[in-house]
Amino acid sequence: MLIREGRMENHKMEFHISKQARDKFKFDLSLFETNGNVIIGNFHSSRLLAASINKQKDLFTYPETAAKASEIFAIGLMDEIFHFILKSYQQQIQKNILDEALNYVELNLTKSETRKVIELFLKEFPPISVYQQKEKLEDHIEKLSLNGTYSLIIEEIILLWVENQNPALDHYHDLFRDKELELNSNYRKLINLLQKFFTEKPFFGPENQNIIEMLRTPAIKVPHSIPGQLEYIRIHWGVLLGDLLYRLLSGLDFIKEELKTSFAGPGPSIVPGYDQVWDMDSEKFSPDREWMPSLVLIAKNTYVWLDQIRKKYKISISTIDQIPDEELDNLRNRGFNGLWLIGLWERSNASAQIKQLCGNPEAIASAYSLAGYQIASELGGEEAYQRLKEKAWQRGIRLAADMVPNHMGIDSNWVYEHPDWFVQLNYSPFPSYTFSGANLSKYPNIEVKIEDHYYDRTDAAVVFLFKNQNTGEIRFIYHGNDGTTMPWNDTAQLNYLIPEVREAVYQTILSVAKRFSIIRFDAAMTLAKKHFQRLWFPEPGTGGAIPSRAEYGLTKERFDQLMPTEFWRDVVDRLASDAPDTLLLAEAFWLMESYFVRTLGMHRVYNSAFMNMLRNEDNANYRILIKNTIEFDPQILKRFVNFMNNPDERTAAEQFGKGDKYFGICTMMSTLPGLPMFGHGQMEGFSEKYGMEYKRAYWDEEEDENLITRHRSQISPLLNRRWIFSEVDNFLLYDFHTSGQAINEDVYIYSNYHQGHASLVIYNNKFGDVQGWINFSATKIKIEENGQTSHKTVQLSQGLQINKDFDFVIFKDIATNLEYIRSIQDFYHHGLFFNLHAYQTHVFLDFRHIKEDKWQSYRQLCDYLNGNGVPNIENAMKELLLQPIQIPLKEIINRGYYDYLLSQKRLTTKDLIRTQVLLESQQKMKNLLQGIFKMTGFDQNKESINLQTTKNLDFVLSIPVFDQKFISLKNNDLKSLITNFQENFSENEEIWITAFSYLFLSSIGELADTSDPQFQTQSWLEEWQFSKVIRELGAEYQYSDKQKHTLSQTIYTLVGLSGWHKDFKIIQFENWLKTLLSRQDIQQFINVNRYQSQLWFNKERFESLTWWLIAIALIDIGSDVKTSMNTMVEKLLVFHQVRKLLMEKMNKSEFKFDKLLDKE
Repeated sequence: MLIREGRMENHKMEFHISKQARDKFKFDLSLFETNGNVIIGNFHSSRLLAASINKQKDLFTYPETAAKASEIFAIGLMDEIFHFILKSYQQQIQKNILDEALNYVELNLTKSETRKVIELFLKEFPPISVYQQKEKLEDHIEKLSLNGTYSLIIEEIILLWVENQNPALDHYHDLFRDKELELNSNYRKLINLLQKFFTEKPFFGPENQNIIEMLRTPAIKVPHSIPGQLEYIRIHWGVLLGDLLYRLLSGLDFIKEELKTSFAGPGPSIVPGYDQVWDMDSEKFSPDREWMPSLVLIAKNTYVWLDQIRKKYKISISTIDQIPDEELDNLRNRGFNGLWLIGLWERSNASAQIKQLCGNPEAIASAYSLAGYQIASELGGEEAYQRLKEKAWQRGIRLAADMVPNHMGIDSNWVYEHPDWFVQLNYSPFPSYTFSGANLSKYPNIEVKIEDHYYDRTDAAVVFLFKNQNTGEIRFIYHGNDGTTMPWNDTAQLNYLIPEVREAVYQTILSVAKRFSIIRFDAAMTLAKKHFQRLWFPEPGTGGAIPSRAEYGLTKERFDQLMPTEFWRDVVDRLASDAPDTLLLAEAFWLMESYFVRTLGMHRVYNSAFMNMLRNEDNANYRILIKNTIEFDPQILKRFVNFMNNPDERTAAEQFGKGDKYFGICTMMSTLPGLPMFGHGQMEGFSEKYGMEYKRAYWDEEEDENLITRHRSQISPLLNRRWIFSEVDNFLLYDFHTSGQAINEDVYIYSNYHQGHASLVIYNNKFGDVQGWINFSATKIKIEENGQTSHKTVQLSQGLQINKDFDFVIFKDIATNLEYIRSIQDFYHHGLFFNLHAYQTHVFLDFRHIKEDKWQSYRQLCDYLNGNGVPNIENAMKELLLQPIQIPLKEIINRGYYDYLLSQKRLTTKDLIRTQVLLESQQKMKNLLQGIFKMTGFDQNKESINLQTTKNLDFVLSIPVFDQKFISLKNNDLKSLITNFQENFSENEEIWITAFSYLFLSSIGELADTSDPQFQTQSWLEEWQFSKVIRELGAEYQYSDKQKHTLSQTIYTLVGLSGWHKDFKIIQFENWLKTLLSRQDIQQFINVNRYQSQLWFNKERFESLTWWLIAIALIDIGSDVKTSMNTMVEKLLVFHQVRKLLMEKMNKSEFKFDKLLDKE
């Protein structure tokens, strides 16, 4: 039997466990101890009892038969409650009811039969003295008769029967089976008589039942659940139980500990409603220092980063002060001004040993199992840190460090010097724990051992063994634990109920603050009073988070006595005086985010919902989260730390990919109020998740240059202007209305306005196109100067502070580098319309207001663009004004027309150029010249220009048969020149494109009354955005940007050289060459550049210039039908000589520009 203190004076009652069960399971008779009127054993005893039972079971084959300590405890608890109910009945209804019941049974069953039942009961369930044969059964019964407690056996028999009728206890009937009583006595008749007896007695309880029926009710209402029956008792009998209710709640907590899914990890993100008690607490935000709102943080696993730097720069590096300046420059240029160095502190030796023993011989200690708060000597110590800090500060980068307040390493100095500072027991909380593994202590007189099953990963114990060999004292110290994952087996949990612990931790925080501008508090939520009590000293009814802690629960009143104030509030208030320029960042979950910043005063707090909800495209709920926040207190939004991964999560590349969805969410992270935090390797596209024990990266990953480039163009410009987005005073969220005014919850739209700069961000976080309007904001709280609050909705135009006194507004999309123009009147009346593709992003900045001019130019442009964006509004305005020229110019310079012309070239002398081709070219040229006239008023020589252009086209299309004119000539120089001319045309599409463009453009300068028509042509081409037309042509041919540039530059240069040969004489070659090479367009064409005080030119570009000089001269003379054959031959030979001289100059120059003018 399990002994408990009796309910009547000088009487001990015993929880009935059969003799057969005691013999089978070999129970220790001292397993359960007495405890006042609360008649129940402790949790540890129930674990020992369960362990004894399970030793006799084949749990490998039949694991489902295992006894659970919490259920044994619950059975004992129900037994005690039933005894308490019977005692209450006696006190309130009839004191001698059991004596009367015994008399009733003896009268109806006879005394002898009644005695037989009682004797058999005491034989099957003997008291300890009888079981140990220290007392005969007859003597024990006689003693009961003499002291007047004989009738109490009736109470035990009633409860034995009640328990055997309970289906939820079937699994434990081996402990108290009543089969022998039924088979070998009138036990059943006795029970029937007792039921009849109590039916005729006053009823009892909240449902007014006879007492035996009342005791049976929990099993009838919830027949197959032990915790369900306890819960029924709590709800229906709670008012009767008095102080016993606390033990019942603790029992439920104990059951929750065993029934909860072990180490399930954190649950899903939940939308905060800001109706919790802690949200209603007084507002105590910590004010930001000037630099804090614009902070952009990047995390780096220090050891892994050093290894990656070593590989990237091919250098030897081991300490943090050796990080190259170039690497820090990269961080600054990418937009980061905060660097979180993970793993800087001196780590636990034991942690490294554990990880190595568990199979990773290269592992170092976890970054969160600390020996102390000194910079690790392996990383260079304090001196190296100070040098890195100075280098970073020169670039405007502040350094951040972790502070791990919840726990220390299991072999830290605090564990050795102050073992009392940790949550602990003087016995192992679970009998199955064994500690026979390696001693992890650095001192010979101390043993530090983790539980054996950690090493083979078959269990995760909540404590480790700490033994002082000198004194023999043994402690079982709890590992750090947040109740969601496995205990952190290399850590020791600090006990914050001890004032000395709280002060020691504060002084440590202060020492960190004196070295770092930013402190990240690891697992900060575990130290909030609410959760520290829930985890380690749970108020009855709230336990179950950490196995074995339910039995050490405290009432809230007692807990508040031991921990009267919030630790974090004390830290914040003291640091505001001791280290005011320190940003405090809390890692906090469990819907504590707002409490940590609004009430506890942290500057920033983790917002894991950003990552989880946006990754899962749970867009409606995340929009609700933002709406709830700005309706309750927008300052909370400003203090969120938004991230796409953190060291505990999969990498951003794994969660979000590397495409438009990644960049859309990264854009939100960069533009929402709060603190953007980037993960290690996020910008480089690394996919490996670095463990806190890693000393290097294990995957061989290359930086994704495309991803880096896109970050540089799309994200870094936002980070570098972070101050525009970081505040919340003018932040607004908008709904995206589709057809029928339905709201599309997948589209995020928000605006901000700070120091004269407006911003508007739009992102469609869904695979699928959508279109709709935005005009009105979601509701936001407004706090007046007198403290009164109201909620308001504003128009988009007001949110962006669009000025009605102007006519148009121009703004730029940073995501695409396109500019847009909108009518301010339309803006106010209708808002903005957008057609969004899947995962499309817009970030509109640089809003500027425009007054209309007298020509209605902006209205024309707005109508012309029809909502579309352009690279530059001013250029678009110019392009609109240039329409009279641009339209006919594009009718000529386009792939369709050029391909058509190419199909018309002469391939044999029998082929003739069709008249229609030439007439069509004349009409196109006429349209172009007419457009130039409209723009400039110049139209002289237009007929001769058009005629010459037609002749030039006729000649160019005849180039394939040009050599046939000279077939009878034997001059090799002439043949070489013509052959080279034709071969280049035959082999190169770009040559034809250049030639076509040249022949249509080379003479247009002659429209003006000028002595230098070539210069006029070049000036007009620049003014009329000719290069844009050529880029569009190049795009049609799928040319690279370099090819487009070369094509545009070549045509521009050639029109400036048109007619160069007309007055040329070979004797003047040197002077001509000097003049030619002095021209800026020629120098640009041949890529003249200075290197080490010497001007150089590009060989290939000089060869191209030489070829084109001859080619355009050939076009000029070849198209002139009046030129005689002799004159043509003479000119061609001159051209050959020019080519020869130019090549000789080039070959002798060593590609030095000044040597091109050296004379023989």
